[in-house]
Amino acid sequence: MKKVIALEEIAMFLLALFAFHYLSFSWWVFPALLLAPDLSMIGYAINSKVGAILYNIAHHKALAIAIFMVGFYLSSSILQLTGVILFAHSSMDRAFGYGLKYFNAFSHTHLGIIGKNK
Repeated sequence: MKKVIALEEIAMFLLALFAFHYLSFSWWVFPALLLAPDLSMIGYAINSKVGAILYNIAHHKALAIAIFMVGFYLSSSILQLTGVILFAHSSMDRAFGYGLKYFNAFSHTHLGIIGKNK
């Protein structure tokens, strides 16, 4: 089942690349911003609950889609880019097995346990 989920997430990542292609940004912007959503992990410096909340907000695909749609409605290429990057990053993470976080530990995700504790 994990391989099926990974394939689905790869397809969504490719969809994000397709959407990015139609935006008016240079090609280098996509890889330059692709890891930016991981800045949300800074919340783990406070504690695991704050870290999980910030991480889950930045990695929630519904939020990414909503931001993109608002950007589309407002003709804001920056908001569209933000939505595409958030969506692509979340898809990439999930393809590698990194899911949304539970409050108790960074390694406990909705896709299972990750890291050395596996």
